Amino acid sequence: MDRLIMQKLLDWKNSKYRKPLILKGVRQVGKTWLLKEFAKCHYKNIAYFNFDEHPEYKQFFESTKDVERILQNLMMASGEIIKQDTPQDTLIVFDEIQECYNALNALKYFCENTPHYHVACAGSLLGIALSKPASFPVGKVDFLEIMPMTFTEFLMANGDVNFVNYMKDLDSIEQIPEAFFNPLYEKLKMYFVTGGMPESVRSWTQDRDVELMQQVLSNILGAYERDFAKHPDPKDFPKISLVWKSIPSQLARENKKFIYKAIKEGARAREYEYALQWLCDASLTYKIYRSSAPGLPISAYDDLSAFKLYMVDVGLLRRLSLLAPSAFGEGNRLFAEFKGALSENYVLQALQNQFEAMPRYWAVDNPKYEVDFLIQRENDILPVEVKSENNVESKSLKKYKEKYGNKVKLRIRFSLNNLRLDDDMLNIPLFMADYADVIIGKALEQLD
Repeated sequence: MDRLIMQKLLDWKNSKYRKPLILKGVRQVGKTWLLKEFAKCHYKNIAYFNFDEHPEYKQFFESTKDVERILQNLMMASGEIIKQDTPQDTLIVFDEIQECYNALNALKYFCENTPHYHVACAGSLLGIALSKPASFPVGKVDFLEIMPMTFTEFLMANGDVNFVNYMKDLDSIEQIPEAFFNPLYEKLKMYFVTGGMPESVRSWTQDRDVELMQQVLSNILGAYERDFAKHPDPKDFPKISLVWKSIPSQLARENKKFIYKAIKEGARAREYEYALQWLCDASLTYKIYRSSAPGLPISAYDDLSAFKLYMVDVGLLRRLSLLAPSAFGEGNRLFAEFKGALSENYVLQALQNQFEAMPRYWAVDNPKYEVDFLIQRENDILPVEVKSENNVESKSLKKYKEKYGNKVKLRIRFSLNNLRLDDDMLNIPLFMADYADVIIGKALEQLD
């Protein structure tokens, strides 16, 4: 499988400011495979150390901070080779590094004393480990987060490079021909079914086995549930599980604002705040705050009392919701199911891959208006709505425009309709969400 993040790894390798790299991401998103594939393509050798498979490696970090001595001990114990005269030829990989806090701390000395070594680390629930201040020295490591496969990467894995090239090469806002438009929507439905977890994508693109794909997603969800029980304080496990399992019902409501009482009758915020934050630190969920106004920076206008909670992957959301793959063949049902929650989750995944700041949402009460997302693109705050039915009337976008006037350079709508720009209303087909930043840029140029 081709992963687009490979280019960022190559940029890290070639940077003269390179520090030890920590690759973050949820369990089974492909971190280990990615580092091994990267080493195979761009290094002569890999020295791979897994602290979960070999807990005995931890002892080498307990008695010394001397990097050369640590590496000598690791090589003797494992049989791996790191040539000191050509260190640039070897990628040193510390996998499941969250199992060895001393190794995390030792990255400071790799950075300061032996910057010629190329060191990359991965692990499960690293966000949890790194949320503890004593875990590692700030400023001594580089970070890179690997997300589930995008729809573009799904198409590449499925052999549909022609569709990828067409969308990538589109240089103006114009109608997408039916020869591309219709097949792309059918393939997007399949992506909603598989999601972007690599093993799930492989079970469909290589084996065309829906039952296997269902089982893969169930196994991943089961692994996450076991993590809930394994890592936090045992008394918090039921709370984390309850919050996690409540996400489909939270998103199935017209008003998707997270409500603690939807977790359990009588539930209060103070009882479940830690559980919810644990899921966010584990990168399993995205917390999208309500914004009080479209100002810069976008984070300065967060209403911390109101937020929506989405999942890391649209396929996992579908599986957790127990929506059968047969919905794939039922018209636009997949897009509209759960009040469009799958579509919103998919668009959020695409947006947060492209923009530095996490999107927010905007809402007012009495009467009720809600814009699904606000994105900060350079110095512009832009409203985004996701429409998964054929009715694409955007009352909330209209209200937003009335309220903020000239501050709103462009309004964006993702829908089942074709690509077009009507005055300041940009309609982007759902299947082009991965190219939102480029399309928005072309729209703004056209409006100038």
